[in-house]
Amino acid sequence: MFHYVYVLENKVGKLYIGYTDNLKRRLLEHNQGRNNSTKSGKPWHIIYCEACLDINDAQRRENYLKTSQGSRLLKRRLRDYLFKP
Repeated sequence: MFHYVYVLENKVGKLYIGYTDNLKRRLLEHNQGRNNSTKSGKPWHIIYCEACLDINDAQRRENYLKTSQGSRLLKRRLRDYLFKP
């Protein structure tokens, strides 16, 4: 079973980083307002995800992407998408 680290974006460009073992269900939960952190920014869509075989790896990756260094890495990785003209 895979564990996914994902990045969501809403219509005003706000990003949310999380992890789950069921990406489809988790996106639905975000868009139904079942998560306090993302309730006000609906609708959300997935702009990036990574798959890990171990839940600890997914949690560690999520925590890293939430740091300033991880945020810079993510923005470099998604440069063409995030900074399109």
